[in-house]
Amino acid sequence: MTDLLDTLIENRWIVQPNHANNLDTAHGGNVMKWMDEAGAMSAMHFSGETCVTAHMDEVNFKRPIEVGDVALVKSYVYRAGTSSIHIRTRVYRENPGREETQLTTESYMVFVAIDEDRTTTTVPELTVSSERGEALREEALDDAPR
Repeated sequence: MTDLLDTLIENRWIVQPNHANNLDTAHGGNVMKWMDEAGAMSAMHFSGETCVTAHMDEVNFKRPIEVGDVALVKSYVYRAGTSSIHIRTRVYRENPGREETQLTTESYMVFVAIDEDRTTTTVPELTVSSERGEALREEALDDAPR
Protein backbone atom coordinates (compact mmCIF):
# COMPACT_ATOMS: atom_id res chain seq x y z
CA MET A 1 0.00 0.00 0.00
CA THR A 2 1.19 3.48 -0.84
CA ASP A 3 0.61 6.48 1.39
CA LEU A 4 -0.92 9.63 -0.06
CA LEU A 5 2.12 11.74 0.84
CA ASP A 6 4.33 9.34 -1.16
CA THR A 7 2.39 10.41 -4.26
CA LEU A 8 2.83 14.17 -3.73
CA ILE A 9 4.78 15.59 -6.66
CA GLU A 10 6.00 19.18 -6.88
CA ASN A 11 7.65 20.31 -10.12
CA ARG A 12 8.78 23.78 -11.08
CA TRP A 13 9.44 25.44 -14.41
CA ILE A 14 10.69 28.96 -15.08
CA VAL A 15 8.30 30.27 -17.69
CA GLN A 16 10.46 31.11 -20.70
CA PRO A 17 9.45 32.99 -23.86
CA ASN A 18 9.12 29.66 -25.71
CA HIS A 19 6.43 28.63 -23.16
CA ALA A 20 4.47 31.85 -23.70
CA ASN A 21 1.61 33.10 -25.82
CA ASN A 22 1.40 36.53 -27.50
CA LEU A 23 0.57 38.10 -24.10
CA ASP A 24 3.90 36.95 -22.61
CA THR A 25 2.17 34.57 -20.23
CA ALA A 26 2.39 30.79 -20.08
CA HIS A 27 0.45 29.18 -22.92
CA GLY A 28 -2.46 27.15 -21.56
CA GLY A 29 -1.33 24.09 -23.52
CA ASN A 30 2.05 24.14 -21.77
CA VAL A 31 0.39 24.46 -18.37
CA MET A 32 -1.86 21.49 -19.17
CA LYS A 33 1.15 19.44 -20.32
CA TRP A 34 2.94 20.17 -17.05
CA MET A 35 -0.18 19.16 -15.11
CA ASP A 36 -0.48 15.92 -17.07
CA GLU A 37 3.18 15.04 -16.50
CA ALA A 38 3.00 15.69 -12.75
CA GLY A 39 -0.26 13.76 -12.51
CA ALA A 40 1.28 10.79 -14.33
CA MET A 41 4.25 10.80 -11.96
CA SER A 42 1.92 10.80 -8.94
CA ALA A 43 -0.05 7.91 -10.45
CA MET A 44 3.10 5.91 -11.23
CA HIS A 45 4.56 6.51 -7.75
CA PHE A 46 1.31 5.22 -6.33
CA SER A 47 0.79 2.17 -8.52
CA GLY A 48 4.30 1.13 -9.49
CA GLU A 49 2.93 0.71 -13.02
CA THR A 50 2.87 2.67 -16.24
CA CYS A 51 -0.14 4.98 -16.14
CA VAL A 52 -2.03 6.73 -18.91
CA THR A 53 -4.39 9.69 -18.79
CA ALA A 54 -8.01 8.57 -18.98
CA HIS A 55 -9.81 11.77 -18.04
CA MET A 56 -9.08 15.38 -17.28
CA ASP A 57 -11.90 17.32 -15.69
CA GLU A 58 -12.45 20.93 -16.62
CA VAL A 59 -9.29 22.98 -16.33
CA ASN A 60 -9.85 26.26 -14.55
CA PHE A 61 -7.39 29.02 -15.43
CA LYS A 62 -7.74 31.59 -12.65
CA ARG A 63 -4.81 33.89 -13.43
CA PRO A 64 -1.83 33.97 -15.81
CA ILE A 65 1.78 33.06 -15.15
CA GLU A 66 4.08 35.66 -16.66
CA VAL A 67 7.36 35.03 -18.45
CA GLY A 68 10.07 34.99 -15.78
CA ASP A 69 7.75 33.68 -13.07
CA VAL A 70 7.98 30.12 -11.80
CA ALA A 71 5.15 27.66 -12.45
CA LEU A 72 4.84 25.34 -9.44
CA VAL A 73 2.79 22.23 -10.24
CA LYS A 74 1.54 20.07 -7.36
CA SER A 75 -0.26 16.76 -7.75
CA TYR A 76 -1.24 13.84 -5.56
CA VAL A 77 -3.47 10.78 -5.47
CA TYR A 78 -6.59 11.31 -3.39
CA ARG A 79 -8.61 8.22 -4.37
CA ALA A 80 -8.10 4.91 -6.18
CA GLY A 81 -10.36 2.33 -7.78
CA THR A 82 -9.52 -1.08 -9.17
CA SER A 83 -7.26 0.23 -11.94
CA SER A 84 -8.07 3.95 -11.83
CA ILE A 85 -6.15 6.59 -9.94
CA HIS A 86 -7.73 9.95 -9.12
CA ILE A 87 -5.34 12.90 -9.00
CA ARG A 88 -5.73 16.48 -7.85
CA THR A 89 -3.47 18.89 -9.71
CA ARG A 90 -2.94 22.54 -8.93
CA VAL A 91 -0.60 25.11 -10.45
CA TYR A 92 0.75 28.13 -8.63
CA ARG A 93 2.63 31.20 -9.78
CA GLU A 94 5.78 31.98 -7.81
CA ASN A 95 7.81 35.12 -8.04
CA PRO A 96 11.47 34.04 -7.98
CA GLY A 97 13.16 34.96 -4.72
CA ARG A 98 9.92 35.29 -2.80
CA GLU A 99 7.95 32.70 -0.91
CA GLU A 100 4.54 33.93 -2.03
CA THR A 101 2.47 31.78 -4.35
CA GLN A 102 -0.85 32.35 -6.11
CA LEU A 103 -3.12 29.61 -7.40
CA THR A 104 -3.38 29.91 -11.18
CA THR A 105 -4.87 26.66 -12.49
CA GLU A 106 -6.44 23.47 -11.20
CA SER A 107 -8.00 20.25 -12.40
CA TYR A 108 -8.91 16.74 -11.36
CA MET A 109 -7.56 13.89 -13.47
CA VAL A 110 -7.98 10.14 -13.72
CA PHE A 111 -5.17 7.85 -14.79
CA VAL A 112 -5.35 4.13 -15.48
CA ALA A 113 -2.57 1.69 -14.64
CA ILE A 114 -1.54 -0.61 -17.49
CA ASP A 115 0.79 -3.59 -17.81
CA GLU A 116 3.36 -4.48 -20.52
CA ASP A 117 0.53 -5.57 -22.83
CA ARG A 118 -1.17 -2.20 -22.35
CA THR A 119 -4.02 -3.90 -20.51
CA THR A 120 -5.46 -2.34 -17.37
CA THR A 121 -4.01 -3.73 -14.18
CA THR A 122 -5.00 -3.43 -10.54
CA VAL A 123 -3.62 -0.77 -8.23
CA PRO A 124 -2.98 -0.93 -4.48
CA GLU A 125 -5.16 0.56 -1.81
CA LEU A 126 -4.39 4.18 -0.92
CA THR A 127 -3.42 4.74 2.68
CA VAL A 128 -3.39 8.02 4.58
CA SER A 129 -1.23 7.96 7.69
CA SER A 130 -0.73 11.60 8.60
CA GLU A 131 -2.79 14.65 9.42
CA ARG A 132 -1.39 16.49 6.42
CA GLY A 133 -2.30 13.60 4.10
CA GLU A 134 -5.80 13.40 5.55
CA ALA A 135 -6.26 17.16 5.10
CA LEU A 136 -5.16 16.94 1.44
CA ARG A 137 -7.48 13.98 0.80
CA GLU A 138 -10.47 15.62 2.47
CA GLU A 139 -9.88 18.89 0.60
CA ALA A 140 -9.73 17.02 -2.71
CA LEU A 141 -12.83 14.96 -1.97
CA ASP A 142 -14.77 18.06 -0.90
CA ASP A 143 -13.85 19.97 -4.07
CA ALA A 144 -13.86 17.08 -6.59
CA PRO A 145 -16.51 17.07 -9.29
CA ARG A 146 -19.33 14.64 -8.68
